[in-house]
Amino acid sequence: MSPPALPEAIVITGPTGTGKSALGVEVAERLNGAIVSADSRQIYRHMDIGTAKPSAALRRRVPHYGLDLLDPDESYSAGRFARDAWRWIEEVAECGKVPVIVGGTGFFIRALLEPLGPEPEPMPERLTPVRRYLSSLPVEELHRWLRRLDPQRAEQLSGEGGRQRLGRSLEVVLLSGRRHSWWLRRPARTAPLAACVFCLVLRREEHNRRIDERFDRMVEEGLVDEVRGLLERFAADAPGLNSVGYAELIAHLGGAYSLEVAVEAAKRSTRRYARRQSTWFRHQLPEDTVWLAADRSRAELADEIARAWRDRTASLAG
Repeated sequence: MSPPALPEAIVITGPTGTGKSALGVEVAERLNGAIVSADSRQIYRHMDIGTAKPSAALRRRVPHYGLDLLDPDESYSAGRFARDAWRWIEEVAECGKVPVIVGGTGFFIRALLEPLGPEPEPMPERLTPVRRYLSSLPVEELHRWLRRLDPQRAEQLSGEGGRQRLGRSLEVVLLSGRRHSWWLRRPARTAPLAACVFCLVLRREEHNRRIDERFDRMVEEGLVDEVRGLLERFAADAPGLNSVGYAELIAHLGGAYSLEVAVEAAKRSTRRYARRQSTWFRHQLPEDTVWLAADRSRAELADEIARAWRDRTASLAG
């Protein structure tokens, strides 16, 4: 058996609302690191408040990669993230810094720890009409289609799958004639990332309280105006806007219901999303993941992560 690989990066993950971004900065400062974001919504420009994107103050403290890459009307896959992230990780390492990967998008994390197999790249003239048709279907219909066409992939997406991921899997099936799960089982193009993985957890009651308070702060900070501005530039069904919090406020601005009802609906959706994330992490993260209680002080958590990194690298390097 080959010896354990020297870790190349730190991964800090966990469900939404557990304080990953600020903790990642503290860890990076302790270890001369840089942040690589693994968040499927923080990649979008103009979506700052509702995605809890790291503040300008945090971004001035340490370098950040993977933020503000695309407009909300563009799509971004886990495979593309993996390619981009490897480039950022190598760039950070070449500068003599420690890559600190921070985010709660499980498929992005897994794309680095368990690299995906190559996928087909259909011609735009074939892809565009299929994508347009799938975008017209409700999410429940996409689920039903995928359960029939690729049951294994449908099961994989049961916790982390939104419209964009369901649509991508159906595109692969319809345009390649093979199940997406078949493509993902093929040999990966890159080796797995050797990483020290840390996952933040909270008791349900405390987590729900934090989620509710955070969304109230987002509204106070101007989230409704942020959504209104996005709708002036992009369609309501743009891939980036199909996000928890944004979807409910888009419905409010469209006259579906009051702001008060929209806020409560967004809080419920966020709590459900956090529970799905927690379930996914428990079953999908590596066995040696370190689980950290997020109700401890940020400094204490950062010290523990930095110490674990130093101990791990020293023991393997020696």
